[in-house]
Amino acid sequence: MAKDKTKRESRKSVRQSGWITLDGGFAARPCEVLDLSSSGAKLVLAETESLGARLRLGFSRDARQGRPCEVVWRSGSTLGVKFVN
Repeated sequence: MAKDKTKRESRKSVRQSGWITLDGGFAARPCEVLDLSSSGAKLVLAETESLGARLRLGFSRDARQGRPCEVVWRSGSTLGVKFVN
């Protein structure tokens, strides 16, 4: 599989508390946002196995305030998401 040669957007290290909500607005769970860019984020969660491919990331527990995301990679308790519409 060829690697994408385009330059990745710069990410800002934020180490901020966030909330993951599963697609459909159920089961808000806390996470830590390690870094953030306009196109995605790197997150740490206590448990990632039950997460589907689509979720919502927000900085409050209110799911309506978050941004829809797609999981693009997983490694243990860390995952990368890209923001989608």
